[in-house]
Amino acid sequence: MTRVFDLSIPADARALERRLARGSAPDPGVIRDARRIVEDVRRRGDAGVAAWSRRLDGAKVAPPFDVPARDINAGWRACAPEVRRAIRRAIRNIEHVATRQRPRGFVTQPEPGVRIEQRIEPLGRVGCYVPGGRYPLPSTLLMTVVPARVAGVRDITVVCPRPAPEVLCAARETGATRVLCIGGAQAIAALAYGTVSVARVDKIAGPGNAWVAAAKSLVSGECAIDMHAGPSEIVVCSDTGVPAWIAADLIAQAEHDPRARALVVTTRRSLARAVANELRRQLPADGPAREALSSAGGIVIASSRRQATAIVNRIAPEHLVCDTRADARAFTTAGTIFVGRWSAQASGDYVTGSNHVLPTAGAGRFRGGLSAADFVRAFTIQTITRAGLRRAGPSAIALAGAEGLTAHAESIRIRL
Repeated sequence: MTRVFDLSIPADARALERRLARGSAPDPGVIRDARRIVEDVRRRGDAGVAAWSRRLDGAKVAPPFDVPARDINAGWRACAPEVRRAIRRAIRNIEHVATRQRPRGFVTQPEPGVRIEQRIEPLGRVGCYVPGGRYPLPSTLLMTVVPARVAGVRDITVVCPRPAPEVLCAARETGATRVLCIGGAQAIAALAYGTVSVARVDKIAGPGNAWVAAAKSLVSGECAIDMHAGPSEIVVCSDTGVPAWIAADLIAQAEHDPRARALVVTTRRSLARAVANELRRQLPADGPAREALSSAGGIVIASSRRQATAIVNRIAPEHLVCDTRADARAFTTAGTIFVGRWSAQASGDYVTGSNHVLPTAGAGRFRGGLSAADFVRAFTIQTITRAGLRRAGPSAIALAGAEGLTAHAESIRIRL
């Protein structure tokens, strides 16, 4: 059962430290397997993709791997009308937020005669990975394809090993360019390096299993990726929340993965006890949620709000739920923050418009969730006039000389 850590007790404080210190480093065996697959696909192309798909997924796929338009349309028709409406609502809201996230160009003049322009251009082609596990995940397709489209990406390739009707419906509604019936590390390699049938992409986005995550890390030196994803995380930091609702949020996030981290941090012992009771009542008899809450979950009783805040900022959780907007201002490292008891964390997985592809394993310390900004390039255009070089050039010459780069200095001096 979920453990309670009372930080006023030294043994509990040490036990919590040990639990928080458990990293999400990938299994060396997984990395080894993923490297073998990636290198084989890089060498053999389509043949490697087909062979690994047969071996690992039992899928009899053949180049060019496309899901035909008639099958995409059939998937759309097979979806219940309320699912189609929900997908359209989600698209509208994701578009609304993503449009405001796209970086803007500008022109500025640091000093007379020096003109700097920032230009924003969309990536040419991106690949969006949609898992095909126990349940269909159309929301993952929405969260990756829509911001890419808003950013202006013209070629969006979706890969999914078993695209369910709901996924195909989402692909049609978002206007994805292609849907390929491949998955796993072999799909990541095909997107990163290109094959005869799969065009090489500029960036890969979307979560997957441990082999997919390992493959993304392996190709990231030559193909951009969105982030290094680990198991799901939720922290509820609350003194006034509804115990039954807090427990429901923890279970909801923990059902993703038996390695998911689900924690409550509170200064109220009565709330801690009530949440523990609710977890006992609500937890299913078996499954990933029970395993996650037993091995990586916990209820933390902090001695003060300051201590509670420090713990949360140290964890840098993927999802954080807190009581008030004033509380939210104290947190600086979460992937996304839900404020107030009505802000159900699961709503953000689908329809609020904020992206659910979020940093895990402490990556919230240095980045936020996926956005339209992840699918553009920002670069500068510099124009220097004769008068501008006369003003700024001597300083550039002095700095080049300080670095011992005499040819740099001479390339400016020759103009002056």
